[in-house]
Amino acid sequence: MTIIVSRPKPVQGASIGILMLKTRFPRILGDGGNLGTWPFPVIPRVIEGAHPSDVVRHHAQGLVERFADAACDLVADGADGIVTNCGFLILHQMRIAKTCAAPVASSSLLQLPWLERILPPGRRAGVITVDAASLDKRHLECAGARLDTPIEGIASDGHLARVLLEDELRLDVERAKEEVVDAALRLQRRCPELGAIVLECTNMPPYAADIGQATGLPVYDFHSLVIWFAAGLQPKRFRPASR
Repeated sequence: MTIIVSRPKPVQGASIGILMLKTRFPRILGDGGNLGTWPFPVIPRVIEGAHPSDVVRHHAQGLVERFADAACDLVADGADGIVTNCGFLILHQMRIAKTCAAPVASSSLLQLPWLERILPPGRRAGVITVDAASLDKRHLECAGARLDTPIEGIASDGHLARVLLEDELRLDVERAKEEVVDAALRLQRRCPELGAIVLECTNMPPYAADIGQATGLPVYDFHSLVIWFAAGLQPKRFRPASR
């Protein structure tokens, strides 16, 4: 059999390129930036100067072209799809996607419109975010979500917000879990019609199971987005079992 390679790739076997913020904080298993989180190879690319507070609180001003250029570089290096490891980059979904010769999924918030269509009547999806003061209707609009989507942030003066936004070197996992679960319970109390939760922050998937257990609700996050995204880029081939 003759194999013709029409588009040589420097990296083979990796379908997902991850645009990474410049951080130092610990990335535990389940975090979008921990390569062990993924059941397939990924290609990470750190964007110099993209610090968490700049992306979250200042809309990545002056950094968007760096993200777009890095996305193109990842595709040239072999990525078949691009994701980012900050949900707030949904503001720049279209800009990055227009530049890139591959599909782009910039944020877990992209799952909101799907959920609104699949939840039972009278139920709606809500969001847990690292910074409720910074996540607004512009982000929801860019995700194609309802502008009245309920949003709840983790405690702005809490441990996890400080670790992630101030890029601290030590993470108390139990304390972080408690803060994220508390945010989910606050959202559920405030919004009795809540039918599902989306975690905006790519550092929150390690706590998704605990949120689901505490609230009794489905929880969607960066991990669920990327697993779905990758499934289309590399569809599973089904073969009959050998006898």
